[in-house]
Amino acid sequence: MNSKTDDEHHMRHALRLARRALGRVAPNPAVGCVLVSVDGVVVGRGWTDVGGRPHAETGALEQAGARAKGTTAYVTLEPCAHYGATPPCVDALIAAGISRVVGAIIDPDPRVAGKGFATLDHSGVSVTQGICEREAHALNKGFFLRVEQRRPLVALKSAESADGFVAGEMSEQVWITSDAARRHGHLLRAQHDAILVGIETIIADDPLLNCRLEGLEDRTPLRVVLDSGLRLSRASQLARNAKHYPVLVFTVSKNESLELTSSGVEIACVEADLDGRPDIAAVLKVLAERGITRVLVEGGPKIHSAFLARNLADVIYRYRAQQNLGAGLQSALNALFTAAGTCGPNIEFIESSRFGPDLLERFEIKV
Repeated sequence: MNSKTDDEHHMRHALRLARRALGRVAPNPAVGCVLVSVDGVVVGRGWTDVGGRPHAETGALEQAGARAKGTTAYVTLEPCAHYGATPPCVDALIAAGISRVVGAIIDPDPRVAGKGFATLDHSGVSVTQGICEREAHALNKGFFLRVEQRRPLVALKSAESADGFVAGEMSEQVWITSDAARRHGHLLRAQHDAILVGIETIIADDPLLNCRLEGLEDRTPLRVVLDSGLRLSRASQLARNAKHYPVLVFTVSKNESLELTSSGVEIACVEADLDGRPDIAAVLKVLAERGITRVLVEGGPKIHSAFLARNLADVIYRYRAQQNLGAGLQSALNALFTAAGTCGPNIEFIESSRFGPDLLERFEIKV
C-alpha cells in the first residue's frame, strides 16, 4: 500500500509537470499526471498540451500503453467527467485498468465538480483526495478564480532597488536588476496569458513586452494596455508588432483609432472608474470572458496601487537588487511591508530565489 509520503512525492512530480503548461493552456487548467506501478516505477507521464489538448491523463496513458493496467494515477486536478473537445478522462482511466487514482483537488467546473471522483469510485477504482491540495490550488488559482469569480489571477511584478525605488530621479530609465533576474522575468511572461501595463509605461519606455528567452519566443502572451485617452502611438513598438504579438487596449473613449486598428491593435471600451480611467474590475471581467486565467501586471506604482486598492491582486513577484538608488520613484509595494521589512497582515511570504546578485521574493495576498 502506498504511504502518504509516497503519494506526496508522486503528486509533487505531477505538479512539476503541470507547471510546464502555465501560459499555454487557457482557458483550461494546467494539469499533470503520473502513472506509478505497484513496485513504484513511473510508467507514464503527461501534462496539458497547448490549447488544453490533449489532457494530462491522455498523455500519460499513451506513454504507458499496456503498462498502465494496475497502476496508480496521480492527477493534480480531478479527472474530467464530461464530453468536450475530447472524451472524459475518467472513462479513459477506467478503460485502461487503473487501480487507484490520487487526486489533489476537485475541479470547480460545474460540469465536473466531484463527478470525476464519483465515477471512479462507482467503477471500483480506489480514490484518494486532497494530496498536496494547497499546492494544486495555488498552481491553478487563475483557473479557479475564472470559474468562481469570473476574473483571472493577477500577479504584480516589481523590480526594485534595495531601498525600494523602481526608477531613478525624474523617472529616468535605468536597469535596476541583473541580466539573470531579467531573464527570469521573461520566463514569468511565458507563464502568463496576458501582460498588463498602463499607457504611461508605454510612453516612458516604449517596451515591446514580448518573451525574449531563446526557444520561448512563441510564448509571448497577450499584451494589454490601459489607455483612457487612446494615446498609444502607431509608431510604438507595441503597435508596430501588433499583427505578430496581439495587443488589446482598454479605453473609456468610444472613438476608435483607425490608425491603431489598421496596425492590428484591438480596442475595447469599458466603463470608467472615479478617476476617469478604465475600471480594472471591468477589464478583468472582459479578460476572463476571453479565456484569460493569468495576468502579469508589469505596470508602475500607479497601476499596482490601483489593483491593491481594489483587492484585485493575488500574487507578488518582487525582484530586489543590492544597489541603492537613494531617490526616485518609490514602489507601491513598500506600503505592504513594515519598516523592518516583514510582511503586513494580509501578505504571506511563500518563497525566495536568487538570480545572480538579485533576490526574488514571492508573496500571496490574502483577501
